[in-house]
Amino acid sequence: MIEVHDLHRHFGGFRAVDGASLTIRKGSITGLIGPNGAGKSTLFNVIAGVLPPTSGRVLMAGEDITGLAPHQLFHKGLLRTFQMAHEFGSMSVRENLMMVPPAQSGETLWNTWFGRKRIADEERALRARADEVLDFLTISHVAEEKAGNLSGGQKKLLELGRCMMVDARIVFLDEVGAGVNRTLLMTIADAIIRLNRERGYTFCVIEHDMDFIGKLCDPVIVMAEGKVLAEGPADSIMANEAVIEAYLGRGLKNKVKAEAAEETLFGESHGFQPGLGDEAGQGGDGQPARPHGGM
Repeated sequence: MIEVHDLHRHFGGFRAVDGASLTIRKGSITGLIGPNGAGKSTLFNVIAGVLPPTSGRVLMAGEDITGLAPHQLFHKGLLRTFQMAHEFGSMSVRENLMMVPPAQSGETLWNTWFGRKRIADEERALRARADEVLDFLTISHVAEEKAGNLSGGQKKLLELGRCMMVDARIVFLDEVGAGVNRTLLMTIADAIIRLNRERGYTFCVIEHDMDFIGKLCDPVIVMAEGKVLAEGPADSIMANEAVIEAYLGRGLKNKVKAEAAEETLFGESHGFQPGLGDEAGQGGDGQPARPHGGM
């Protein structure tokens, strides 16, 4: 679906994306994770046409889309959401959905004078479609609410709904869980899964919540310092030594491992045997276990 080849995006001497190459398979929900500053959002911005690349190529279904503007990619079915939702706050939730489809009849002066019936018919169809989307996302109860009054999670659902109004082929979601409570986060996750399975949407998701990533994504791609560090199922990624080091840093990772080894040695030297006695490392009388061989 999406192929990224040796992509670079530099800001002066800073290489935010530094030779990244990856593939997002059609029909997948691909996770993109990495520590802050890894280049994830910059990569999204380059793929989605918000930023031009310094070098490299982006292909969509075999077509070179490198450097195309966001509105051109929109017409090809590539959409991107942002960490902070971009709703039209003074418009209702339903109106936010109805204004998404392009080339509406009411957008031309001629039709406002001589095509009123066409405009009215089109708006009825758009309203029906918007209501269907609201029902799908379980937010029909806020259809008439001003979008600016929604909670963070509801705004993220609204952004998903706007993607549904144009039948997107691939959607890039940037930290969809940011500022969202756990209940609504699971609602968002269920909506993404349903859109993927029932309507064939392809997703690429940036997120720091590993439970959310584990529930949704296969594969998971890890970025660090502008490069792709690892790729695979969520379980193997979370056990990957290079990934752990990228998140914690080598010094902290080694400190954690050393502390774990020290606790193990301490327990062995004092005869602590987990599972024996009333608690791990205690004798049957509740007192610390004595070293083997007595005193």
